[in-house]
Parts: sequence; structure tokens; C-alpha cells
Amino acid sequence: MEFSCNILNSLQNKSILITGSTGFLAKIFVEKVLRVQPNVKKLYLLIRATDSNLAKQRLHDEVLGKDLFRVLREKYGEDFESFISNKVTPLPGDVMYANMGVKNSEMLQELLNEITIIVNVAGNTKFDERYDVALDVNTFGSMNVLNFAKNCIKLEMLLHVSTAYVCGEKSGLILEKPIRMGETPNGSLDLDILQEQSIAQNKLKELETLQATKDEERSAMKELGIKRASLYGWRNTYVFTKAMAEMMIWHSRGYLPLVIVRPSVVTSTYKEPFPGWIEGTRHIDTCAVAYGTGKVTCFLGNPNFALDVIPGDMVVNAMIVAMVTHANQSSEHIYHVGSSSKNPCTPNKFADYGYHYFLINPVISKGGKPVIVTKPTMLTSLDSFGRYMRAHYILPLKVSLCAFSIFLSVSLDLL
Repeated sequence: MEFSCNILNSLQNKSILITGSTGFLAKIFVEKVLRVQPNVKKLYLLIRATDSNLAKQRLHDEVLGKDLFRVLREKYGEDFESFISNKVTPLPGDVMYANMGVKNSEMLQELLNEITIIVNVAGNTKFDERYDVALDVNTFGSMNVLNFAKNCIKLEMLLHVSTAYVCGEKSGLILEKPIRMGETPNGSLDLDILQEQSIAQNKLKELETLQATKDEERSAMKELGIKRASLYGWRNTYVFTKAMAEMMIWHSRGYLPLVIVRPSVVTSTYKEPFPGWIEGTRHIDTCAVAYGTGKVTCFLGNPNFALDVIPGDMVVNAMIVAMVTHANQSSEHIYHVGSSSKNPCTPNKFADYGYHYFLINPVISKGGKPVIVTKPTMLTSLDSFGRYMRAHYILPLKVSLCAFSIFLSVSLDLL
């Protein structure tokens, strides 16, 4: 996406604080801003670290060292390091604490005096994370960012990245509206966020009294998160704690300029800085990898459903346009960033795209040979899935076991 001159100029001389800066989406954001607007004043990257040296090391290893920054490195050549040194400042800290864990008093004052935009991408994205951890990072960590933002004297915008799935499981058109305090997908009226925090803390005390092991504690806290999310109609701990974060931010923001971006399933880059950059396997990518390596030959899914996926660079483009458009507006704006309404990807399309891609770009096996894929079979019901599994796996396995049994019997007779 080519930005207009107005958008590019709006980023000039801005001091932007980015939380969760070692994460997938934050890295794409950082690269994009540095590439399209080299005259940005400063990017402060909040990094979970105990000191400045460790923060610098994580910045080098987990952000700038990634192939994502290849285009920027080629652009600046030998001057890349000096460019980064002038434009990027790693901050040791953590959103779980007041002032986001920034302990250096001089740096803290610099931030409060200079920051014009805060982009909060920090979050624990594990669907089944421990409830106490997810609350600390996703819910109350976001409140720490908001409270910090209120003290920034030049602040023009707080952009908070949430998820489209805070809306719960709904069909049809889902409006871009805030989640009111205590509002739940199943209509329950007794959600109290501070009480949820107390429930998590009391559970920890109970487990400590019972002298639970670390594994037992981890399992119990994960189970508690799923249980509490399900009670109010959310699918998992991640979306539940992100929804509560939105409630608290909306309720407490006052007149702070605020944009909430709710992306659907974020995948690899579409175009910028180059197509196909991704970090590890994320969500739907695991299906593609399993198919491309020959481990999966069929997919189960409703052919009429939309797989709401959105490339990471498109999400970042939406973030930048939204934060520039609504800067200094003392109101809240919410944007859903997805593909289901304009360009839906169905399971059939996904399978077809995968087949044609791996046909041209086969995965190379450990033995050095290309993995030849066949067109995947699309199964539209559990019954068809059961028949497929019986025909292709269970029956051949039974035949193999029978043959082995006969072979073993004959061998024993010969002895």
C-alpha cells in the first residue's frame, strides 16, 4: 500500500512508543515506519528485559536481526547501524508494572515529555495461557499503558491492538462498537473485572496451601482461565482477557485520543517489505505446513464458511492510517481489520491455493527430494471425515496388522 504524502508527513518528527516490540505485528510496524518515513524523530521499543544491555541484545537478535529488515538493510548499506542508532531506542520494561516498568528516571521523564504516539501491541496470545498471567499482561497491562499515556504531555494518539474475536461467536455483520463494562457474549450481567483478578489470586493462594507442584499450578490456572471465559461466552482465555482490556480502556480513557484495531487471524505479509514473511507457524499456517510436507492430505471444513485471515502488512497499514487520521481527536474509534466481508477465503480456496503453491514450490525433504503433493480432499462433515479415515488409515492399518500376524505365525511354525 502506497501512503499519501499527508500520511507520510504526519509521521515526520513523531516520537512513537511501541509495546510488545519483539512480537510479530510490532516488528512489521517498526520496519514499515522506518522504511517509509526515515524522518520520524524516534521509535522507543519497550522490551521485556532486566537492563539496557539485555534490551539491546534482544533488539538485535529478535527484531533487527530478522530477515524482515532485509530491504531496509539494503537501502542503507553500511549506514544501517548508525541510522538505527539514531532512530531506535530499546527500553527495558514490562507493561505488567506501573510506568511500564521503566526504572531509569531520566528516560522516564524523556518519554513523558516527548512521546506523541503510543502503539500498544503487547499481549500474551496463547489461547490457553494461565489465567493470572493473561490477566496481568492482556488486561491490567493495557491499563498500565493507558495510565502512562495520560501522563504524556504531547500525546496525540493511543493505538491499542486487540482482536476481532473479543466480539464472541456471532453470525452476520458485526459492528465496530465498544464493549461496555461488564458486557458479555452470552448476556450474563455479573462480570466484574476486579473480581476476576481476585478469583485468580485466591486460586493461587489455594494451590499454595495445597503445596501444588509447578506443573499442577500451571495446569490449574490454565483450566481456570478457560472455565471463566466459557462462563461468560468467550471461546478462550486470550480473547476473554483482551475483551476485559477493551472494557477498562474504554471506561477509563477520559478524553484521550484512542483507536482500537481488531484484526482477525493475522498471517504472513502480502507485499511489504516483501511477500510471505512470517515468524514460525501461526494459526492457519500449521495446516499449510502439514499439507506441504505431505503429513496431511485432507481438510475438514464447511465450504460455506469464511476463513477470516488478513496479511500482517495490511493490518499495519490500517494501524498507521487510523492513528494518523484520528490524532488529537478526543474520541474513540474502532476498526475491524479482516477479509471475510470483502474478500472471503473459504476452505475450498485455501486448499486450492495450497495445492497450486506447493506444486510450483515443493518442500524439500531432509533427504533432499521434493515432496510431491496431491490435490487435497475436502471433507464437509464428520461422517465423511470418519469414512475417509477408515478407508485411508484404519483399514490399511488393520490389513497390515493381519499380514504381520500371519507372517509371525508362519515364522513360528517354521521354527
